[in-house]
Amino acid sequence: MPALLPAVSVVIPCLNDSPALAACLASLAGQTVQPFEIVVVDNNSTDDSAAVARRRGARVVFEPVPGIPAAAAAGYDAARGQIIARCDADCLLPADWIARIAETFAGDPSMAALSGPGRFYGFPRPLGGLLSVLYLGSYYLAMGLALGHLPLFGSNLALRTSVWHQIRGKVHREDPEQHDDVCLSLHLGQEYRCRFEPTLLVGMSPRAVIGGANLVRRFRRAFHTLWVHWPGEAPWVRWPRRLTGHGETGHGKNRPAEPTAPGDTAGAAAAPATD
Repeated sequence: MPALLPAVSVVIPCLNDSPALAACLASLAGQTVQPFEIVVVDNNSTDDSAAVARRRGARVVFEPVPGIPAAAAAGYDAARGQIIARCDADCLLPADWIARIAETFAGDPSMAALSGPGRFYGFPRPLGGLLSVLYLGSYYLAMGLALGHLPLFGSNLALRTSVWHQIRGKVHREDPEQHDDVCLSLHLGQEYRCRFEPTLLVGMSPRAVIGGANLVRRFRRAFHTLWVHWPGEAPWVRWPRRLTGHGETGHGKNRPAEPTAPGDTAGAAAAPATD
């Protein structure tokens, strides 16, 4: 383990999800390495999500623009640690999640972003594993073909705060119909070193696969996100760049990732209102 680990800010977008958020925050309280801070982004909740977050010691950021893209970006803007770790309000994090993220970034200074998969909880073990593979396997296959590299996964990703401030003006934060992790992948994957770690596993809610409407909405948003970035980032543009080495992901020539110190927000825009 590196002697000095970077400070990790956890960002959790949330809309009317207080019971799940409480369980997520409880899993963060049991981390072997505690996060530098937890930022819960209240995306206009009408339940007690913000109160639950405050009781658990989180800093609450209010984001009135609806949608996960706006909420996630507001949290990233507000983060004060060197590393931003992102999960969903209904995730359950293993006890070593923060430690592994911090150690991986400390051991690889040129890495800009890190992501891992998830496993559905609440199902019998064989069924949960099978559904997880089918759900995420289709995501990684489809997005990998479209992007020219593996995508980041929004329920389980981390990036350097300094890198976020370099690309924050490019993401489509005000489009609620986009998948923010796919948008982030499009702006990171061929310019910076991004790593997929299959053993960095988190528990994810089965809500994504319960009901046909949920699946249809997720796939519709995925194709909408890709369409918004075309033709400049279409597969027939990205794959030649990848194959010729002009913008590789995870290997070769990428922009360096410069770490920042906790509280170092030089060059950043003003953070959203917090309480």
